Amino acid sequence: MLFNSFSFGLFLPIVLLIYWAVGYKRIKAQNAVLLVASYIFYGLWDWRFLSLIIASSLVDYLAGRAIHTTNNKASKKIYLVLSIFWNLGVLFIFKYYNFFAEGFANLFHLSAQGYTYNTLNFILPVGLSFYTFQTMSYSIDVYRNRIKPTYNILNFLCFVSFFPQLVAGPIERAKSLLPQFKKERTFERSLVVDGLRQMLWGLFMKMVVADNVALAVNAIYSEPNSFGSLSLLYASVLFFFQIYCDFAGYSNIAIGTAKLFGFKLSKNFNIPYLSRSVAEFWQRWHITLTKWFTDYVYAPLIQSWKKSYVSRTIALFITMTLIGLWHGANWTFIFFGVFQAITISIERIPMTVKGKTYNINYFLTRMPLPVTIIYSFTLIITSCIFFRAENFDMALNIIHRVLSFIPSKPFSLEIGFRVLFVPLLIIMEVITRTKNHPFEFLEKTYSRPIRWIIYYLFVFFIIRYAGPKEEFIYFQF
Repeated sequence: MLFNSFSFGLFLPIVLLIYWAVGYKRIKAQNAVLLVASYIFYGLWDWRFLSLIIASSLVDYLAGRAIHTTNNKASKKIYLVLSIFWNLGVLFIFKYYNFFAEGFANLFHLSAQGYTYNTLNFILPVGLSFYTFQTMSYSIDVYRNRIKPTYNILNFLCFVSFFPQLVAGPIERAKSLLPQFKKERTFERSLVVDGLRQMLWGLFMKMVVADNVALAVNAIYSEPNSFGSLSLLYASVLFFFQIYCDFAGYSNIAIGTAKLFGFKLSKNFNIPYLSRSVAEFWQRWHITLTKWFTDYVYAPLIQSWKKSYVSRTIALFITMTLIGLWHGANWTFIFFGVFQAITISIERIPMTVKGKTYNINYFLTRMPLPVTIIYSFTLIITSCIFFRAENFDMALNIIHRVLSFIPSKPFSLEIGFRVLFVPLLIIMEVITRTKNHPFEFLEKTYSRPIRWIIYYLFVFFIIRYAGPKEEFIYFQF
């Protein structure tokens, strides 16, 4: 069930009506409504996926209890390893087995020697990478004594399957989301209104901006050899805004939907195209994923090694390579992560000037903002080519054609003037960059008639100028 579908437009009001009709003092009943709704929401993709998410939930629920109740350190570690083994094992089987099997066969030329290998014809469960990381972090945090486990299985099942953020995040931590299922949630008009505003902005980002620019991106990337340098560069820039508006649009809808039920989710994007460096970009892009890998991969590596530039760089390469691999079983994603690691490690190279140690990041923060934005944007767009290309050779071919200054022939695409929605989006986000979303400032800035005119204008944009419906890009991850 897509957020931008008619079925979700029917599903959400029905669930809201039942949820609030139950009464805010009946927490268990409200949670039961959320759990049933979440399983229906997820089961409509493919009912077979439900068994996997329920199994993952039970494994980590039991692992958390076992880790907490035993006093033996070795036993605690065994329960944690079992939890991690299950979660990573499920990910490997459904997402990575075929990739590594093919890579192993190619490495040792098994096919040429007459050997055969079997592939698994599994459908990748929607949202698997997201809820797996969410449940796994729970077990790890219990083991680290950062949180106490919950003994309420209903609350834990809701924490794992909460439908607004189930399919594509934000990746929530138990410390912030799980307690919200334990307390009374009263109907707050201001929170609901703000949630609806944020959903409206998210739908605009997805349906008007992302789905429209996808027309140009798909047309050019489907036949890169038919287009010149400027056309390919144009498509690559548009792809950045496509994936940003697609994913950030989903996050805004998810966060806004959660507010309708009295929940507050983590912010996942913070205008990433204003980044001064690639390192800052990852502080603004898919924030919950960056924090997850920082806390559970990068930080433990740093703590176990000597804190030197070399050790930090090695930890950075491991972390960013895994982030790339998290996105998909393809060499393009792996190189995408490696490329980020290379640029960030260069930005961190220590330099001694007049007895003081600096790095490139230090100087970037003191340069004019337009210069640093151009710098970081150029590197991010380059990496996005690998992210979007179907394979490594295609990505290298596109970069070669862009740098060869091949004349671009006039081309006509359906997007037309709709590309102007991109600068409109940028202007609104930049002006309201201190807010959680551009519509947040309207309440205290404009009168009610002006606010409603703006809302209806964006509803008109969505109805009149929505592009062909595209599935959210991050559903495949």
